[in-house]
Amino acid sequence: MGEDKRLAAVVALAQGMAAAHTPRECWQAAALGACHALDGSFAALSMWERGLGRLRVLVNVGDRAPDEEEFPEAETYPVHQFPEITEFLHERWAGGGGPNAWVETAEGAAAGTPGYFHQRVAALRRRGRGCCVVAPVVLHGRAWGELYVARPAGRTLFARADADFATVLAAVVAAGIAQTERLEEARRLAFTDALTGLANRRAVDVRLEEAVEQHRAEGVVVSLVVCDLNGLKRVNDTLGHSVGDRLLERFGSVLSLCGAMVPGALAARLGGDEFCLLAVGQPAGAVVKAADELCRRASELELGEGVACGVASTGEPIGEVRDARRLFRLADAAQYRAKAMRLDRPVVAGREGPDDPVVRLADEPPPSRAERRRFRGRRP
Repeated sequence: MGEDKRLAAVVALAQGMAAAHTPRECWQAAALGACHALDGSFAALSMWERGLGRLRVLVNVGDRAPDEEEFPEAETYPVHQFPEITEFLHERWAGGGGPNAWVETAEGAAAGTPGYFHQRVAALRRRGRGCCVVAPVVLHGRAWGELYVARPAGRTLFARADADFATVLAAVVAAGIAQTERLEEARRLAFTDALTGLANRRAVDVRLEEAVEQHRAEGVVVSLVVCDLNGLKRVNDTLGHSVGDRLLERFGSVLSLCGAMVPGALAARLGGDEFCLLAVGQPAGAVVKAADELCRRASELELGEGVACGVASTGEPIGEVRDARRLFRLADAAQYRAKAMRLDRPVVAGREGPDDPVVRLADEPPPSRAERRRFRGRRP
C-alpha cells in the first residue's frame, strides 16, 4: 500500500471513531478501520482487565469463525497466555523502546517478533488464518489492550512494513478511545446528580418520555414514585448544610436500595429535597411495595423526619396517560397529599375510587406558576 493510501486509511479510521456515539460503535469503527487499512479479513480489539488478569475481547469484525461473536459477552483469555502484554511490552519500554506491533503466522513467529506464543498460533490454525499482526494499544502511558488483524491462509503474509503501520494505527485507535471515554464521562455527568450519584432530572425526563411512548404503543406499565424528604430545612438551619448534604446522600442510598427491589428501576434526585423512582414494565404493586419500604427506611434515618411519598402508575385506574407531564402531575399530587396528611406510607393515585382526590387535583387546570410546586398551599 502506498503512502497516500495509508494516509487516507489513517484519516478514515480516525473519522470513523470520531463519528461513533457509543463505546461499542467506537470499538467497531476501530476494528473495521484497521482491518481495511491493513487489507485484512478479520480484526478484533481487546482490553486488558488488570484487576481480573485477563484479556477481554470487545469486538470481532470481518470473516468471523463460528465461535466468534461480533460483541462477545464472555470471550476472555488469561493474560498469562499472552505474555507480551505484561512482560514483553514493559521490558521493551524499560529499555527505552516503544510498544511496536509484530507479525505471527500459522507456522510461528515472523516480523517484529517478541517471541513464540503457542496459543495465538494455535488459534490461527484452528480458524483457517495464515497470519496476524498484533499491535499494543497504549492509553495514558500504559498498556490498555491489543489490536489484532488477520489474513486467511493462502494470502500474502504480513511484513515488517505492515507491523510498523499497525503501530501507527494502534496510536490512532488509542486517541479515539480516549476521546470516547471523555465523551462518555461528560454524558455520565450530564445525567448524574453530583451529590448523591443518582440520576438527575434530565435523565428522568428523557427516560420517562421514552417510557410513556412505549406505554402508548405497547401498553407497558409505567410507574413513577415522587418523594419529598422531610426535615431537610431544619437540618440545614440548625446543623449546617454539610450535615444536610449527608442526609441527602444517606437518603439517596436508601432510595437506591429500595429501587433495587424493582428490576430496571431508575432512582433519581430531581433537585433539592425531591427524589423519584421510575419503573417501566413492572407491576404497579411491586412499585408500591418498594415505596412502602422506602417510607419505612426513611423514617429510621437519624437526622430526617421521614419522607412524603406519592405513586402514579398506568397500572392503576388513573385514566389515559398521553404524556409524561400528566404522570408527573399525578405523582406530585399524590406526594403532596401524603405530605399534607403527614402520612408515613405512600399515597397511590387512583386508589380512592372514581372521584379520587389525587386524580382530581392533578387534572385541575394548572396555575401560571412553575408546575413542580403547583400544589403547595392548596387543600388536599
